[in-house]
Amino acid sequence: MTFQQAVKSCFSKYVTFSGRASRSEYWYWVLFATLGSLVALIVDGVLGFGTSGVSPISSIFSLAITLPGIAVGARRMHDMDRTAWWLLLTLTGIGAIVLLIWFCYRGTEGSNRFGPTAA
Repeated sequence: MTFQQAVKSCFSKYVTFSGRASRSEYWYWVLFATLGSLVALIVDGVLGFGTSGVSPISSIFSLAITLPGIAVGARRMHDMDRTAWWLLLTLTGIGAIVLLIWFCYRGTEGSNRFGPTAA
């Protein structure tokens, strides 16, 4: 899956928590979110919002990508045959590291209880 396909897929499945997401789809989404956040911060700074502590562009961008980010994370967990409830590990410090490692693993081959192999 290419960068553009991944971003398009994540936005088209905005709040779809069922199914599976490949590693490339998830990591391209993370790259998009990171680059988009940096651009939003730069735009906020250019517009003079950086010194006031108010970041409207960054806030709007963050709100726009929150749900698709959680959804692609849930689908990524499904690809590894784990429930999306494991995403709650991010609420702990060590759990975020565990999830980072899991997100690097290859998904299960063939179909699993969450559906056919991710494209």
